Amino acid sequence: MTGARCQWGVGCLGAMARKTETAGQADPLAPVTLAVGQEDLLLDRAVQQVVAAARAADADTDVRDLTPDQLVPGTLAELTSPSLFAERKVVVVRNAQDLSADTVKDVKAYLAAPAEEITLVLLHAGGAKGKGLLDAARKAGAREVACPKMTKPADRLSFVRSEFRTVGRSATPEACQALVDAIGSDLRELASAVSQLVADVEGAIDEAVVGRYYTGRAEASSFTVADRAVEGRAAEALEALRWSLATGVAPVMITSALAQGVRAIGKLSSARGGRPADLARELGMPPWKIDRVRQQMRGWTPDGVAAALRAVAEADAGVKGGGDDPEYALEKAVVTIARAARARRG
Repeated sequence: MTGARCQWGVGCLGAMARKTETAGQADPLAPVTLAVGQEDLLLDRAVQQVVAAARAADADTDVRDLTPDQLVPGTLAELTSPSLFAERKVVVVRNAQDLSADTVKDVKAYLAAPAEEITLVLLHAGGAKGKGLLDAARKAGAREVACPKMTKPADRLSFVRSEFRTVGRSATPEACQALVDAIGSDLRELASAVSQLVADVEGAIDEAVVGRYYTGRAEASSFTVADRAVEGRAAEALEALRWSLATGVAPVMITSALAQGVRAIGKLSSARGGRPADLARELGMPPWKIDRVRQQMRGWTPDGVAAALRAVAEADAGVKGGGDDPEYALEKAVVTIARAARARRG
């Protein structure tokens, strides 16, 4: 623990609470860190942050990384018992929601009197399982790090922007979107892609740069399928769809991208005219996307938008168990959307 020392007993709990109030998320050496969520990359980063801070304070810090089957009753007390050499230690408990009832009792007892020079890191999935331990850690004033699963494209886009900001590099909004489109939902791969671009490219990173590095993957992304479909390019959309499925893109991600593409057409077609910046505020879209959707919506009619939305809804039901062949459901939706996109021209 940094700052004031505390001994075994009630006084240490008070110190933990004060530390949380004053330092909060900023102090990775709080006596207890609680990382909550199911995003593996964020959970691992929470651990790495604590370990790095501990080793910066003491290069000889002992790190123990344990799974529930390794943390049997009595193990935590043994690991956190006072050392003759007062060595700093980090004890990491993964999947804390799966701990046995007896081990949970040990952890709760430790929370009431955390040991000096020891940082306990609890990784918990959240939810109902093991909620008693989760509540106990929060009540004890543990420093909490949110590690939620990023299921929405907008969340992943924000993650990519944050990755670039963290390393002090500039990337255009189009480049960030292109990277998400190309890589997909795996946060580790997104983080790795940002690191590669930052290491290899000097100056600002734009959409053309991302395209050069990740063209093959971008062509197989769910958003490429949607873009080609709403542009009325049925053959290219079907080709992109088959590549997406062949490379492991989840069908539900494709229906989500199709829905976003069609809804964007509908929103912009019914909006009042104005500058991209004004429309962006009104519709909740970035200005660059307004320009893209304007180009895509030229062949659309209100009836076409309605037909496309019905097709997306049917495909969504088909890929979620309502049909026998998810691939056929997606192909049918893509063809229907592409036809709707050409309704005005037809």
